[in-house]
Amino acid sequence: MALAFTVVIPARYGSSRLPGKPLLDIAGEPMIAHVWRRACQSHASRVVIATDDTRIQAAMQLYGAEVVMTRQDHVSGTDRLAEVVDQLSLDEAALVVNVQGDEPLIPPALINQVAERLAEDSEASIATLAEPITDVDSLFNPNVVKVVRSNNGRALYFSRAPIPWDRDHFASPPALLATDAWLRHIGLYAYRVGFLHAYSDWPASSLEQLEQLEQLRALQHGHAIQVALACDVNPAGIDTPEDLDRVRALLSPVPQKE
Repeated sequence: MALAFTVVIPARYGSSRLPGKPLLDIAGEPMIAHVWRRACQSHASRVVIATDDTRIQAAMQLYGAEVVMTRQDHVSGTDRLAEVVDQLSLDEAALVVNVQGDEPLIPPALINQVAERLAEDSEASIATLAEPITDVDSLFNPNVVKVVRSNNGRALYFSRAPIPWDRDHFASPPALLATDAWLRHIGLYAYRVGFLHAYSDWPASSLEQLEQLEQLRALQHGHAIQVALACDVNPAGIDTPEDLDRVRALLSPVPQKE
């Protein structure tokens, strides 16, 4: 029997660098439509857009998408997801995959993989993905989140710092000596609904506030996070005008020669 899971795509209208980001045009369609279509190509039994803006709701209802309206005051994306699963009345054991609304190139295979990985680890509350870091600039970039795993794939810690720290070889300039030692976290998550209900009742944790990484709230409360190596390349999402130009160039139709 095929694995049943729901995809939820958060789509906030506000963005400091790209106002109205979910509705920005890419190849004649709003960005969020591309994300929604990719999610629909996965094995998900249901795909839901969660938004706080009626303009996004109206735009995506034209595509026949299921849209849920949420509050605007959520502290984190996971808190918003907890409200959505309540509105959908999902079972405590149900699986939900959170696909970011600014990932118009996300491979459907990754959505399937993260859901399957959580289903395989009955003791984990969350599953997510990672990929090898192969360049020094990424390793030392605080915007690239690093993760360290145990032998069974469980997350030991997430950080913006370059972990693990190579005590003997990180001189100036540092060199990567073993490229499989460092992993970049990919922000795609699968959750159990019961965990989301508990998460929303916890205050932001001290580690979460220090690193500005909401998954640390789960680790600090003793919940297991399964981390799989991504089965496909995950193209970068859209955070800046330059990112938008890059994706537009990739998805725009190639002009036909006369």
